[in-house]
Amino acid sequence: MRMCFVGDSFVNGTCDPEYLGWTGRICREAHKQGHDITYYNLGIRRNTSADVAARWFEEVSRRLPEECNGRIVFSFGVNDTTLEKGKTRIELHHSIENCRKILTTAKQLYPVLMISPLPIGDVEQNRRSANLSEQFALVCNQVNVPYLNVFNLLKSSTTWMSEVAENDGAHPGAAGYSELAKYIESWSSWLSWFNYSGSHISGSGK
Repeated sequence: MRMCFVGDSFVNGTCDPEYLGWTGRICREAHKQGHDITYYNLGIRRNTSADVAARWFEEVSRRLPEECNGRIVFSFGVNDTTLEKGKTRIELHHSIENCRKILTTAKQLYPVLMISPLPIGDVEQNRRSANLSEQFALVCNQVNVPYLNVFNLLKSSTTWMSEVAENDGAHPGAAGYSELAKYIESWSSWLSWFNYSGSHISGSGK
C-alpha cells in the first residue's frame, strides 16, 4: 500500500523534534501491526487550499501509479484563515470550493480520507478555523469522503495547546502530534483500509 499525505505544515509535522508528526506515527503503528506501507509526506508550510488544489494531482500521480494500491489523506485549511492585510488569505467560499474540487477529483482515482483543520494559539483565528472545519465536514458528507473532525478535541487538549504555546504559537511538539495520531489510529475509516474496524471518533466521519 502506498499513501500520500497532502496538506500544510501540520501534515509536514513542523516543530516535532522527532521528525515524525502525525503521519509518521500512524504509519509506524500500522507497520507494527504488520502492514506494508510506503508513505509520502507532501505537507508544505503555509500552503492553503488553493495551493493544495494547484499541486496535489501532479505530485500524487507521480507517487501512486495505476498498478499500485494507492491512497490519499488530505488535511489543510488553517492557512486559509490566516489574516493578511486585513483579510483572510482565502475567502471562505473559495476554501469550500477548493475542498470540493480536490475531493471530488481525488475520490474518483483513489480511496481518500480527510482530517480537519487544527487549532493554534490565536483565539480569533481558531473561531474562523472552527467554522471552516464544520464547512469542510459538510463538503465531505456531500461528496462521500470520510472526515475526521478533531478541531474541538485538540482545542480542549492541554497537551496540544500547551505545546503550541511553548513552540511557535501554531504547532505542537512530539506529545501533541502523538495525541492526534492516536485519534486517527482509532478512527474506523482509517482502520478500514487495513481490513479491521475500530471505534468511531468523529460525528462527521464515516
